[in-house]
Amino acid sequence: MTDAPILVLGARGKTGRRVTARLRDRGLAVRAASRTTGTRFEWADRSTWGPALEGAGAVYLVPMNEHVRQEAVSEFTGEAAAAGVRRLVLLSARGVDGRPMPEQEPAERAVREAGAQWTILRPAWFNQNFSEDFLLSPLLGGDLALPAGEGREAFVDVADIADIAVAALTGDGHDGRTYELTGPEPLSFREVVRTVAAASGRDIRYTPLEVPEFKARLEADAVPGPLIEILARLLAGIADGTGDRVTGDVRNVLGREPRPFAEYVKEAAAAGAWSGPA
Repeated sequence: MTDAPILVLGARGKTGRRVTARLRDRGLAVRAASRTTGTRFEWADRSTWGPALEGAGAVYLVPMNEHVRQEAVSEFTGEAAAAGVRRLVLLSARGVDGRPMPEQEPAERAVREAGAQWTILRPAWFNQNFSEDFLLSPLLGGDLALPAGEGREAFVDVADIADIAVAALTGDGHDGRTYELTGPEPLSFREVVRTVAAASGRDIRYTPLEVPEFKARLEADAVPGPLIEILARLLAGIADGTGDRVTGDVRNVLGREPRPFAEYVKEAAAAGAWSGPA
């Protein structure tokens, strides 16, 4: 790579802020982009694309968190390649049997067809969903109620995702590669709750739900309908065994084992992740 800046979209998100920090720690030029801080970038406002892309040599894309029309991703990657971007790294999401989530297929296709070097990351569910995202509130409330049955998911740590994203943004050997990123072992949500409860000292239970009841609860909380459908489908898939799949891609790329879930929980509990009010 040259000294051209690396554009990080979603730079305030779980992976984006970690990617940004790692690049800066290496003394590399980083252009941290979001809707509200750093370099302004909005998928819905094309006037922000050109200034964000100007002079950039590589881009880390996180379209799945932006709720944008899928055509915008194709338009943006084409504009990025035309602006001289040589490398695109996409945070996608894994679906069944190593395939992408259906919602991510257009973004993956756009990256592959843009005319630049590309790498696609398809992670399992993030560890940090339990401490930084939508699963935190029910844990603090003492009841994680999901339609996942006793199915298991190979939860992956966002630190591992960020390390691989940085490797793909800055190093060789990743062009045309799709990495399915998982943790070292699949765990059920019941096992997760038991681990978090032990580390945090909180009284937490796991309650399996049927899908209709789960949807009704989210609707009562005014969760957007499309998100409800996605979550219900993913969790029902876990109940059916779709998440019980471990790969060696973290080890193959980084030369070390992925971070164990128990290690993440120990560190998050020490930092007070689950010390808030119920």
